[in-house]
Amino acid sequence: MPSLYVHYLPQFCAEHDLADVAVVVIDQLRASSTVCHALAAGAKDVVPFVEVDAVLAAAGDYDRSQVLLGGERGGELIPGFDLGNSPSDYTPDVVFGKRILFTTTNGTRAINHARLASRVIMGSAVNLSALVDELLDEPVVHVLCAGTGGHVSRDDLLIAGALADAFAARGEWTLNEGAQATRGEWNELVTSAKAYGRSLDAQLALELRETPGGKNLLEIGHDEDLVVCAMIDSKPVVPELDRGAGCLRL
Repeated sequence: MPSLYVHYLPQFCAEHDLADVAVVVIDQLRASSTVCHALAAGAKDVVPFVEVDAVLAAAGDYDRSQVLLGGERGGELIPGFDLGNSPSDYTPDVVFGKRILFTTTNGTRAINHARLASRVIMGSAVNLSALVDELLDEPVVHVLCAGTGGHVSRDDLLIAGALADAFAARGEWTLNEGAQATRGEWNELVTSAKAYGRSLDAQLALELRETPGGKNLLEIGHDEDLVVCAMIDSKPVVPELDRGAGCLRL
């Protein structure tokens, strides 16, 4: 029977626990969502970096017309970068055919934490069903939530729960305690949506406003990102890390 493990933060599981298994990295607000938007818009690939200085150093190896620097610190555009971390900014007219050198406060660190995995895939609400279809045949799947500033963030947990619920609906899966708990949180969201006559997208967007990551975005005026990131299955792509090339691609 296949197994699904949900980890609330990278520091809650050792790197060697993720070795040689499929890992879904969830940074719902916003790195996972942004990577999906970028690749769906025709970006060549996305190269994740932990540090800003590493992006700036790597940029020197390229013709600047062929690459874009993207990411954030404190949710805001990094000085000298072309793009921030708002999914809607990664449109075809901006990113098509470009390599994106990308760093974020939480998401790219989580990717690095999963570097021993056999597969590393970015997960979010926007590619939920595509993820499930891609991973159904894996014997073991670990879901690694990026968190917000080193703290557990409910935005990631809700999507982990949505994944757990979707897997359980498609077959007999063994769920660890984290997967069971987050599945319960997701089912509460579904129940609320039905009770108030809202779509799941609308209910998710509403509940994201109350999460640590969501509150941070509201404080800096990125309200619209919450709506875009809550559009379930809007970008049916599966960004996977090409270990040899060091980049996320389709």
